[in-house]
Amino acid sequence: MINTFHRVGTGPHPVIVLHGWFGGARSFAPIEPALDGNRFTYVFMDYRGYGDMQAAGGDYTFDEIANDTLALADALGFDTFSLIGHSMGGAASERVAMLAPERVRMLIPVAPVPSCGVVLDDSRRALFESAAKRVEIRQAIIDRSTGNRLPAIWTRSKAAYSWAHSSPHAFGAYMKAWSRGGFSESVKGAAYPVRVLIGEHDPVYDAALMNATYLAWYPDSTLEVLPNAGHYPMDEVPLALVASVERYLRERPQ
Repeated sequence: MINTFHRVGTGPHPVIVLHGWFGGARSFAPIEPALDGNRFTYVFMDYRGYGDMQAAGGDYTFDEIANDTLALADALGFDTFSLIGHSMGGAASERVAMLAPERVRMLIPVAPVPSCGVVLDDSRRALFESAAKRVEIRQAIIDRSTGNRLPAIWTRSKAAYSWAHSSPHAFGAYMKAWSRGGFSESVKGAAYPVRVLIGEHDPVYDAALMNATYLAWYPDSTLEVLPNAGHYPMDEVPLALVASVERYLRERPQ
């Protein structure tokens, strides 16, 4: 089985984009018009349980995402590629790179969950678990993760997208995967470059967390903070995000 995906561009540098917990292959739409399709080929993949893969059964784990990503890369003829991972897609991209380090040109985690997972107290865990069956909880989480500063129309539409493009069962299962993590020891010291991007208004995935995780683990790593963004730079500052992403990708020419 090959996961559903869509492609932007036909350039010689393949880039596989892995979405977040509230995302899907189409959740990066705001950045797509600005992507350089002559230099890069961007492939946006649905996980099992998301988008056009909502009916696909699975274990809903990072190992499954990583193996599906590598199978898709094989099917598309990508011997090497870069990875962009948003939120839980950041940890998923780490898992891909851990399984096939020789194929990875660069990791660009965006507002990423690190591979060690995230500590949740009982009340926060209960809140996040309830989001699987309550769209209004998804909206509240999105509002908080962007700094309680964006229009309610947008946070509601973002929650509605998530609601329509993920199965409740998969959504709940992936929450266990990204919160628990558990494979950071296996990625420490990896040689491929890692370029981390976060939003200045993200209350959780901030510079302190990135310095304690990604920048501590990967020898060739940098951190950039995007102004006027929270946890969803692709929606909040799409042009700035593309400019930074493609500046980093150009470090690894064909």
